[in-house]
Amino acid sequence: MTLTVTDLAIARGGIPVLEGLSFRLESGQALILRGPNGAGKTTLLRTLAGLQRPLGGRIDGAEDRIAYAGHSDGLKPTLSVTENLTFWASVFGGRDIGPALKAFRLDDLADRHAGNLSAGQKRRLGLSRLLVTGRPIWMLDEPTVSLDREAVAMFADAVRTHLAQGGSALIATHIDLGLDGTILDVGPYKAKPVLDSDFDGGFL
Repeated sequence: MTLTVTDLAIARGGIPVLEGLSFRLESGQALILRGPNGAGKTTLLRTLAGLQRPLGGRIDGAEDRIAYAGHSDGLKPTLSVTENLTFWASVFGGRDIGPALKAFRLDDLADRHAGNLSAGQKRRLGLSRLLVTGRPIWMLDEPTVSLDREAVAMFADAVRTHLAQGGSALIATHIDLGLDGTILDVGPYKAKPVLDSDFDGGFL
């Protein structure tokens, strides 16, 4: 279940942001993405998840194995907590939603419409979708936004369980989740600026 990235180059809005990035993500391993805002962490995660194409390099081992959780919780506000999770479980093959409800303590909210949840509750529901995908590689972009300390601990426990079961995770976060993970700083891979000496050519 290894994800291998080799000499990857990526862009945001057509502008290169990272280049020459290589790493391996093994089963049972967590990689913590670090770097200043705008460094390319979100772009990297989106590229690895197949939401945009890289400029160059190779990504091996990602095919139908990645579950991505971005800034949006991806919820349907008129559906209940149970209905939201059941929908996503059906998309990924009809998994039991019970463990997801329990892991993020959503049992008491099971019948509440997602639109009536607090920001933190919506985030917990959004993250709980990871558990019904059955996918071994989690790509997580600032997953603890809107979570209080107790909910952060729930999330960290869910990641630990996932790793113990042979899964892996690549997490962009600025906080210490208490995970036994390896830091991957994207700073050294910042792309060199593109210098266009043909000024007129830029308008053709």
